[in-house]
Amino acid sequence: MGVRRTATQGLARWTGATRVPGTKKGVRRVKGAIGDVLPFALVVTISPINIIAAIVLLFSKRPVVNAASYVVGFVVGVAAMLGALVAIAGTVDLAAGTGTATGAGGIRIALGVALLVAAIAKFRSAPKAGEPASLPKWMDGLAMFAPVKSLGLGVLIGALNPKNIAMAIAAALSIASVGLTGGQQVVVVVVYVVLAVLGVAAPVVVALVLGDRSQPVLASWKAWLERNNPVVMGVLFLVFSVVLVGKGIAAV
Repeated sequence: MGVRRTATQGLARWTGATRVPGTKKGVRRVKGAIGDVLPFALVVTISPINIIAAIVLLFSKRPVVNAASYVVGFVVGVAAMLGALVAIAGTVDLAAGTGTATGAGGIRIALGVALLVAAIAKFRSAPKAGEPASLPKWMDGLAMFAPVKSLGLGVLIGALNPKNIAMAIAAALSIASVGLTGGQQVVVVVVYVVLAVLGVAAPVVVALVLGDRSQPVLASWKAWLERNNPVVMGVLFLVFSVVLVGKGIAAV
């Protein structure tokens, strides 16, 4: 019993639960925050462009090393951006009813409107029947990348992809507004990052499991993602624009 109590107290101390009135209340807050950020992590993890970059690197001269480096960089970029935004949001009081909470609601509404505009643009850019799908020009040279450049690319896309930034802002506002301690915020950030990286990690896992047999599978994935990128992202943007506007209106 003494060992169990000590272990429980140690875990609570690490997550910061002892600072919240009642450990159960702290756990509920963490679960609530995780539930709030899951949809935003989903947008990142199924973003076609992020995944296509990993697939293209798997057709380079050092496929697994390059793609794995890209995934590591992506993790670093996503974690760094979200961590920085959570730290910034944590410097102000976002509790319901405060002026800053109203401001945060306004930010959510602005993000929602921006996503709505992006959704319309995506739908309009979808290739018509018979038209070839197009990819960003910066992807043309990916097959020639070395591990270091692949790592750097992952960091850049993870941190600076506009879609990733928008989702990180929304997630940071959710994390900072529920009164979590520092340790609890770390837990939520880790969960977000793990979920956000699943999409770019999936092609690497397939390559490791199937070996040479993975090439036709990955090629079919790439073709489908290229073709359906505008529609997939358009639908996601449309759905989450409504979610963010709704959350923003509730907080204003």
